[in-house]
Order: sequence, then structure tokens, then C-alpha cells
Amino acid sequence: MLVVVLVHRERGSLRWSVLKDALWLQSPRSPTTGRVGGRLWLVLIPALLLFAAEGFIPHPFTPPPGYDFAAFSQSEAFVAFMSGNWVWYAVIVALVVFNTILGEELLFRGVLLPRMQGTFGRFDWVANGLLFAAYHLHTPWVMPATLLVDTFALAYPSRRYRSALIGIIVHSSQSVFALALMLLLVLR
Repeated sequence: MLVVVLVHRERGSLRWSVLKDALWLQSPRSPTTGRVGGRLWLVLIPALLLFAAEGFIPHPFTPPPGYDFAAFSQSEAFVAFMSGNWVWYAVIVALVVFNTILGEELLFRGVLLPRMQGTFGRFDWVANGLLFAAYHLHTPWVMPATLLVDTFALAYPSRRYRSALIGIIVHSSQSVFALALMLLLVLR
């Protein structure tokens, strides 16, 4: 809702063409040639690999007991709970869509990043990464890795190619992977 309100206040319309332009919901554009789409989508490969590497970065802080979702998702209690539980699977899918895509990415790479250059200049993507890491204050054990990896895997390519779709696709990849694994549990 915040994204919709902000774009409507700024642009005075919520037509798709206005939203698409305001939120950088477009194919990547080469900063040197101006070419759009095509091979530029290959930027997703290194961004996805870098984003996947975030899971292998050791955390300087350990999560408090009971807050490690990776450990919980491998527990017998979680497996038993998710087995055949289509209702909770639908709830988790909705949470993923509203948090990752419609929440975090549209706000950070769609609304904030295109408007940060006036204040932060050519390092707007660094400031965007810092803000995104600070947004994860509720999980301080992931903040260092989030700052490092998400700045270079989400903010930089989205800024360089003026496309929030890059950040949306890369950030959503972990959710798609997790949802696929949970679907296997539901189907048990």
C-alpha cells in the first residue's frame, strides 16, 4: 500500500505505464549502448550466484534459540506440521509474495533506489544496500551478510541496468526454492 500511495502522490496516476516507469518495472537497459533486454538478462546469472553465496557466509552472531528457520525447517515438528497442510502452505505463499516482491523489492529497488541518486549521487546503490541491511535490524545476525551480498546482488545490478525486475527476480529466487521444498513436504 505504501508503494501505491507514494507513486500516486508523485505521479498522480496508477496506470500501468506510469507504475512501470516510476518503479523501474522494465527490462534491463545497457548504460553504455541503451540496448534493452536480450542478453542483458544474463546479468541474472552472476547476481543469482552471488545471492546464493550469502548462505555460505558465516554469521558473526548466532541467532537466538528458536529463531533459526533453517534449523526449524529440518525438524520433525515442521515436517509433520507441513505434511498435507495446504492451508499453511497458501499462507506462506501469500507471505512470500507480499513480503519479498510487493514489499521489500518494490519499496527498496522500485521506489527508493530510482530516487536516491539526487541525494547520494553515483553511490546511491550503496546507500540503498545500507538501508536494506538496516531494515533487517530485527534479525541482526544476518545484517553483515545482507549488507555485503544484497548490495552487490540486488542494489547494484538494479541501479546499473535501471530495472527493479533484476532485484525482484534475484531476491525471489530463495523464496521460490524454499516454496518448492515446502511443497514437497505438503505433498508427503
